[in-house]
Amino acid sequence: MRLTRIAAAALAAAVTLAGCASAPDANADAGGARDITHARGTTQVPDAPQRVVVLEPLELDTAVALGINPVGAAVASNVSGIPSYLGVDGITPVGTVPEPDLEAIASLKPDLILGTDARHAKLYDQLASVAPTVFIKTQADPWQDNALLIGEALNKADQVRTLLDDYRQRCATIKDTYAVGGRTAQLVRPRDETTLSLYGPVSFAGSTLECVGFTIPPQEWADGLQADISPENIVKAKADHVFVTTKDVTDTSTIPAAIRDNQREFPSVTLVDTSWWVSGVGPKGAQKVLDDIERFLATTAR
Repeated sequence: MRLTRIAAAALAAAVTLAGCASAPDANADAGGARDITHARGTTQVPDAPQRVVVLEPLELDTAVALGINPVGAAVASNVSGIPSYLGVDGITPVGTVPEPDLEAIASLKPDLILGTDARHAKLYDQLASVAPTVFIKTQADPWQDNALLIGEALNKADQVRTLLDDYRQRCATIKDTYAVGGRTAQLVRPRDETTLSLYGPVSFAGSTLECVGFTIPPQEWADGLQADISPENIVKAKADHVFVTTKDVTDTSTIPAAIRDNQREFPSVTLVDTSWWVSGVGPKGAQKVLDDIERFLATTAR
């Protein structure tokens, strides 16, 4: 117990000292500051942050889409690391999204930290002692609204609006080109042998399916985001088109057996990459999802 208390105290001291040493100088170098209202109140942030650390996939994707490469990012898992679809190097992993590494964050001497209140509330005071910290409320909120707050924190709100306008315009073009209206679609994520997750209209991928004109069949959604079913209830996932997430879109064995064994109920099944359909929330991930949808529609229209 005594050793545990000493280790905890040492970590707290390291975080506090790193914050005291880095935050004021970083803000001065940035050349000015602004007040940003967010989930934890109002925080003064640098006008032009140079060393950003992000703790949420949406924050990472949005920053990169704006031409800002964070110095550090929490990752979905230590194995997967920084998503390759972003096409960036030099970003240091700082723990996982559920469990950021405070020491690693402090060592990078950030001048702005972006996180999520629903995930990181207990860490806010420690993070704020390192650098100005801005939190979106929850990752379950509509992703475009959260992207706008991230844009404000990075002083690039207008650029985010442009990215979102481009996304919505592309949705409209796909909808009109392929006459998507009236068709249903479902995204299925195999969790394990006993659980399949379906994604609803408020989710990132679900909202993108609906953006191009698909309708997602009704379920008992948790906050409109997700519904978990067992393989025995696979018929609940029926739709005109079913997209199944996987790490390898060429491996048809990753389609759940419950779907493969019911081809009559599931005549249209397409594998899609988990990296951007589920993990890659943000403007760049959204364009990757639209790439897949458009490719699929172009193929089926022939």
